[in-house]
Amino acid sequence: MIKSLNIRIAIALTICLGTLYFLIPTFFPNIPSPWNKYMFKEKIHLGLDLQGGMHLVLEVDTDKALELMVERMSDDLKETMMDNRIRFRNLEKVDGANIAMELTEPEGKNDLEKLLRDKYPDLEIDSTRLRESGSFVTLKVNDRRAADMKKLTVEHSLETIRNRVDQFGISEPEIMPEGENRVMVQLPGIKDPERAKNLIGKTALLEFKLVDDENSLEEALRGNIPEGSVIAYGLRGDRTTGQRGTTPYLLKNRSLLTGASLETARVEISDRFGEPHVSLKFNAQGAVDFERITGENVRKRLAIVLDGAVHSAPVIQERISGGQAQITGSFSIEEARDLAIVLRAGALPAPVNILEERTVGPSLGSDSIRQGVMATMIGGLLVLCFMIFYYRLSGAVANFALILNVFLVLAILAAFRATLTLPGIAGLLLTIGVAVDANILIFERVREELRTGKTIRVALETGYSRAFLTIVDTHVTGIVAASFLIMFGTGPIKGFAVTTIIGLLSSLFTAIFVTRIFFDYFTWNFNVKKLSI
Repeated sequence: MIKSLNIRIAIALTICLGTLYFLIPTFFPNIPSPWNKYMFKEKIHLGLDLQGGMHLVLEVDTDKALELMVERMSDDLKETMMDNRIRFRNLEKVDGANIAMELTEPEGKNDLEKLLRDKYPDLEIDSTRLRESGSFVTLKVNDRRAADMKKLTVEHSLETIRNRVDQFGISEPEIMPEGENRVMVQLPGIKDPERAKNLIGKTALLEFKLVDDENSLEEALRGNIPEGSVIAYGLRGDRTTGQRGTTPYLLKNRSLLTGASLETARVEISDRFGEPHVSLKFNAQGAVDFERITGENVRKRLAIVLDGAVHSAPVIQERISGGQAQITGSFSIEEARDLAIVLRAGALPAPVNILEERTVGPSLGSDSIRQGVMATMIGGLLVLCFMIFYYRLSGAVANFALILNVFLVLAILAAFRATLTLPGIAGLLLTIGVAVDANILIFERVREELRTGKTIRVALETGYSRAFLTIVDTHVTGIVAASFLIMFGTGPIKGFAVTTIIGLLSSLFTAIFVTRIFFDYFTWNFNVKKLSI
């Protein structure tokens, strides 16, 4: 018996020391430097409702993503039809996500249908209008492929936003889908909301396009834009005045290379002017493509375009190998760093629009913390007083287990880097009630056994064994219910459920295991004649 008791004491002390180890950074952040390197570094993370921050609801423009896909398919379809000698004219994207063309030969429709079956199964003929020399055909993406494309666009956007937020350095962000095409983002403790919005919402579509020097920019600005070209604008900065203006460019519409070929992007400082720029490194295939593109277009200007804006358009002096490029401009260090982040995280597959924005100030967070902690302290104090008043010294033992239970829950939250929210504090308060209920069941069973005239040791043994199954049953039922809340609930409900599950598990340990150690130690070592219960 004594050996078994010593083992249980060792286990309890080990868990208590582990609890202290994980909670020291939260309650004692200023640890002397000799000890600091051996200690756990993470504090308990507070949720948006406790420390303030930003709440955003973003809408992913899935229709625009579908339009971009159809635009790429139309360019590819045009080349494929030319290779297969299917005569057409005026092939272009119309009405958002449709492709219209005029077939100039009577057999053209049959040839087009065969081509779609063989190489473009996602496209189908939407309408046909017969003409004397052929037919006018409209194509669309089939409904199943369009639905899959929109779903993948939201999933890709969610992952890209998550990567950007992680690189931005925000602790414990909450990013999850909401409905069919919305994303909910919560950023606790954010210091610069505008910068965060710009970082999250930037599409970051990086393209390399040739400047169209063969046609007149002035004529294009008057409205005579040549086919296959487009006007884009870039910012230019004056180093002497610090002012910025816009410069128009006439670019070839076709993208020679995109950000999908990037391996990494980082901020560097120019040796000549001391200005920051973003250095790009392409992956293996991107490096090969970039070398080929620069080799084929020596003495031509290659524009670096980000989200439709030209950042620079240098002249290609020679073939560039090694897969390196730069984005220069009048950047501040912060702008260059944010640009590097969004390029590393990848481009959003579609634009996102901010539907809802709420900023929770630190004063509201402080009020939430104060009120939540106050409610927990008052509720806990009332429970402690009741236990001592009603169960005397045995109530004091239960109170110790109860306090240990609260600290154990907080230590587990810190160890697993979980987030404590206001609903989580509510779950902690609920845990106090459940833990006390477990001890009350045990004490009442022990009282019943003592009334029958049994000895203290026998009464304790019988009371704990008979109450055990009832306690486990109630705790398991609560854990199952909280598990369903995690599976089907939203953010605040999940916070409540996670804290409740951790509290119920630790309650089993403290109510049954820890309190039993106290009773066994005193009854076995001090030959107690009367139990204060």
